[in-house]
Amino acid sequence: MVQRDNQLPNMQLLCLSNGHGEDVIAVRICQELQQHPATPEVAALPLVGEGHAYSQLDIPIVGPMQTMPSGGFIYMEGRQLMRDLQGGLLQLAWAQFKAIRRWSKRGGVILAVGDIVPLLFAWLSGAPYVFVGTAKSEYYLRDEAGWLPKRSRLERFSKSVYFPWERWLMSRPRCKAVFPRDTLTTQILQEWAIPAFDLGNPMMDGIMPEHPRAIFYEPDAELKEMQRSLIVTLLPGSRPPEAYENWQQIVQAIAGFFDTFKERKLLFLGAISPGLNLEPLRQTLINQGWSEQPTEFTLSNLQLNDPTALKFTQKNATLILTTDDYNLCLLKGDLAIAMAGTATEQFVGLGKPAIAIPGKGPQFTFAFAEAQTRLLGPSVILVEHPDKVASMVQQLLRDPDWLQLIAENGHQRMGEPGAASRIANCLMERLNNRL
Repeated sequence: MVQRDNQLPNMQLLCLSNGHGEDVIAVRICQELQQHPATPEVAALPLVGEGHAYSQLDIPIVGPMQTMPSGGFIYMEGRQLMRDLQGGLLQLAWAQFKAIRRWSKRGGVILAVGDIVPLLFAWLSGAPYVFVGTAKSEYYLRDEAGWLPKRSRLERFSKSVYFPWERWLMSRPRCKAVFPRDTLTTQILQEWAIPAFDLGNPMMDGIMPEHPRAIFYEPDAELKEMQRSLIVTLLPGSRPPEAYENWQQIVQAIAGFFDTFKERKLLFLGAISPGLNLEPLRQTLINQGWSEQPTEFTLSNLQLNDPTALKFTQKNATLILTTDDYNLCLLKGDLAIAMAGTATEQFVGLGKPAIAIPGKGPQFTFAFAEAQTRLLGPSVILVEHPDKVASMVQQLLRDPDWLQLIAENGHQRMGEPGAASRIANCLMERLNNRL
């Protein structure tokens, strides 16, 4: 049994997370904790999937892991839940709960990252816990001006995106800190005496360079802007086979750019998840008239680091597929055509617009895309058909006030980089004072 005498080097901490994006956020916080003067002994249990993100850390996994048929999207539709139940969801949850209880008897603390599932497990463990709420934001229901239309009676009755039972779990004495994903959500939770801290969203960490180059505006900046390529980042999502279907819609959308932007060079950057096979994406491009270029084909000023990147051309456009230059694709893009979750949020957080096209799911459905427009506000523009994307981009680029609104909104809703470090420091301070 670990002695609880404020000897922080002996503190043991268990990370619970439920999804790939949540795993990544948990890993970022743990990496910061490992830099802390009183480094805790960290273990983890990914509740959804196989927790590949944790391979970056040399820490033990304390319980069973299993990929469910839904890929973690059981809330999208009833059929996905049934498939997961048939795939052993209840047995997995019970085995994970027993593993958490066994671990908690050692006297450690729990870092729960995600939604009510890790939060509930943290409470049931009997151990002190902190919660990083990644799944919910008050922006789904309201903005700074007030309630959004068409919210359900339950949501209005609850007075928060977090339901009363979730707030109850966050207000227990063993809950030492809550880290919501944005300022608005933090302010609402604080109304219920929940120990909520507004420290930012770890989702934005690691994207911007630590020492960005200074920006200097030249007298002929406007002319140079028109002479350079319009850069569009393409985000089809990360889960097969859905991402391949999304890619077909995205390729259909960019076909409209040839007529709409005849006088301008176009550069499309496909930010492809390493878990996807490039061949179906390549074949879709070939079928739509794109010509593959030899591997030695290069682009000036792009600084691609991926030697396996595929390059294609058609008319006045160049298209790159890369699985190893994700941050570069986000940073270089002027705008994105996005059918993704986390990637879209990160792109918007850089102050840039994202054009969303509803897909067939299971993740990126019309309902998901509509909810994303509420979460991210004017930074996400929902276009119901791929053929309408190019004309929407043209309208956007002709409206500098609209672009300025999007830039300010993105930074406000996603916060500044460095959240993982701020959360780690606050977590250690709270646990040191309260254990």
